[in-house]
Amino acid sequence: MTDTVSAAQANPDASQPFAELGLKPDEYERIREILGRRPTSSELAMYSVMWSEHCSYKSSKVHLRQFGEKAPKTDALLVGIGENAGVVDIGDGWAVTFKVESHNHPSYVEPYQGAATGVGGIVRDIISMGARPLAVMDPLRFGPLDAPDTRRVLPGIVSGIGGYGNCLGLPNIGGEVVFDATYLGNPLVNALCVGSMRHEDIHLASAKGIGNLVVLYGARTGGDGIGGVSVLASETFDADGPAKRPSVQVGDPFMEKLLIEATLEVLHAGLVEGIQDLGGAGISCATSELASNGDGGMNVWLDRVLLRDQTLSPEEILMSESQERMCAIVTPAKLDEFMALIKKWDVEAVVIGEVNASGRLTVDWHGEQIVDVPPRSVAHDGPVYERPYHRPSWQDSLQADTPDSLPRPTDGEQLRATLINLIGAPNLASKAWITDQYDRYVLGNTVLAQPEDAGMIRVDETTGRGVAISTDCNGRYAKLDPYNGAKLALAESYRNVSVAGAKPLAVTNCLNFGSPEDPEVMWQFSEACRGLADGCLELGVPVTGGNVSFYNQTGDTAILPTPVVGVLAVIDNVDKRTPMAWSAPGQIVYLLGDTRDEFAGSEWAHHVHGHLGGLPPVVDLQRERVLSEVLVAASLSGTIAAAHDISDGGIAITLTEMAMKSGIGVKASVPAGFDPFVFCFAESTGRAIAVVTAAHESVFIASCSTAGLPVTRLGETGGDAVEIVGQFSASITELRRSHEATIPAIFAN
Repeated sequence: MTDTVSAAQANPDASQPFAELGLKPDEYERIREILGRRPTSSELAMYSVMWSEHCSYKSSKVHLRQFGEKAPKTDALLVGIGENAGVVDIGDGWAVTFKVESHNHPSYVEPYQGAATGVGGIVRDIISMGARPLAVMDPLRFGPLDAPDTRRVLPGIVSGIGGYGNCLGLPNIGGEVVFDATYLGNPLVNALCVGSMRHEDIHLASAKGIGNLVVLYGARTGGDGIGGVSVLASETFDADGPAKRPSVQVGDPFMEKLLIEATLEVLHAGLVEGIQDLGGAGISCATSELASNGDGGMNVWLDRVLLRDQTLSPEEILMSESQERMCAIVTPAKLDEFMALIKKWDVEAVVIGEVNASGRLTVDWHGEQIVDVPPRSVAHDGPVYERPYHRPSWQDSLQADTPDSLPRPTDGEQLRATLINLIGAPNLASKAWITDQYDRYVLGNTVLAQPEDAGMIRVDETTGRGVAISTDCNGRYAKLDPYNGAKLALAESYRNVSVAGAKPLAVTNCLNFGSPEDPEVMWQFSEACRGLADGCLELGVPVTGGNVSFYNQTGDTAILPTPVVGVLAVIDNVDKRTPMAWSAPGQIVYLLGDTRDEFAGSEWAHHVHGHLGGLPPVVDLQRERVLSEVLVAASLSGTIAAAHDISDGGIAITLTEMAMKSGIGVKASVPAGFDPFVFCFAESTGRAIAVVTAAHESVFIASCSTAGLPVTRLGETGGDAVEIVGQFSASITELRRSHEATIPAIFAN
């Protein structure tokens, strides 16, 4: 029997399963207060998914506000935080939208579909802004490479990303793959999408215009994903697996491709007044957010929703997170034309509601009213928690446990062995076994892709205008110092796009942390937010949006705090880009920046010694800004032949990666007064390797000098080995053998 609004009024004390739906007792009481009665079962379903941690940001809102409060002033920002994705101006009437989100918990439960639908969901966020998707990226984190659970989840996750993205026809141009014991049982599957549009094509999620119609189109609604990402991402896992296992969404990339084309055609034809994708919380989310952002009133006829499973209850229909669905607001006069264009793409559509002046969101089921709520109370005015937080009792001892006492290589042969070991370490080894499963060049506009520092896409085929994107985060740095760890993640992404020759414009983030109910985790989160907000203000790049993923922990063991930062940059002509690798013998290799004895949180300490302690490298964002300006100017003027940022593993790893990519060796000298080990493997930030030809050498050095950027000549390219003069020489063949063997040894069979 359907639980109606009148039944709720007549039977106020009926027992309701609010706890099973993830609501706390005080939250349930708050719902009763808002409604002046108990909720119907359908209203309870809506509030439970929309007030979940994943959808409401109830534990993070108080900290996320500073991204707006501290936002730098910039003319580039066209749409900021609060919409499906941020939008920035890249010039010539072009705008770009981009965003990163998590699909961590579903990917642990069902790796293939969890990862695939993560790609599908972020792509729909981009098309809902009116943009054509251009490319995707995937920052990934797993447990130890050889752990049984990593062997279970990694192949499925990679197949899901590749299978969905490749079928969709979108290039996967970058991301990261990181291994650490804390991600065992809690893999991080973050998905980023970038799209482009003309300024006049930007669309927002709102339901305005009394009498306008609510049209649901795309795939039919099924039983997959009921309470999926919304509930699953709001619970921690115990040691034996998920505390809750709601069904994970099932993706259909071919339907998504039709949905993209149908959506862009109706948007560009001017047939849509407002639009919203259906992701987490499904119809509950789309209808409440559209109504809340619009004129405030909407009536929905839920029994009109097209179903794959006719046995679904109204509560299940409202909660279902079935994929490949969109909701559009259409005027009655344009409905026939809208429906005709949607049908042209072999996509189903049905009118399920109407915008009204009631100020309420009401839902009918076969003539009976089952929902009558203020839409803002569902979509935007959920609980806001100022959860307690404090600095962990172990933080001081962790920072005091420096790597200074760890045994270091003392001669050339030991340095050589360290390089060969590190270049094959899981975090530094070739990820080709993974990335080769992704199509990087479909659509024909990919300019740079893995293993380059940044992905780069041509936006305008006439002028060559394009964008570069990088994602990055060293979770070890963030554990040592969450405030500066977040700044360091920003700095590296900022540097990655800069070495490619693109000017940084804006930031998106995916903040992956343990349980917000743990005061020590909340301290990490609050410090990371503060660090990222301060860093973005200092660099002049605004946060345009992003995602928070909490409850990433098994039992009492939380993941490393992992604030993944994505930086988007613009390049006026992609033909002016700077590649990562040198291209000929005789090119001159320079080190930009200062190298210090900094090994806390380094790949050397982690991989060689299993050590984590001390303070992370000093972050100097003004140095990062100067480095960026020099590299972007050199790219534009054509005075630089190649550049590669120095990060994990230090200079020796950077030179080795450049040599392996080009097939040409390098002979570099340790600058006077430097400890060879520190020179080779320290992870000081604000540094890059720059490669120039003799013809441009003096101009390049002068530009560095004018900017106040330290520049040191290291040597020249040539030969078939990486040689550190007076210390060691390692052939490219031997280095490549170590680099390429690690991941296939686990997964190729």
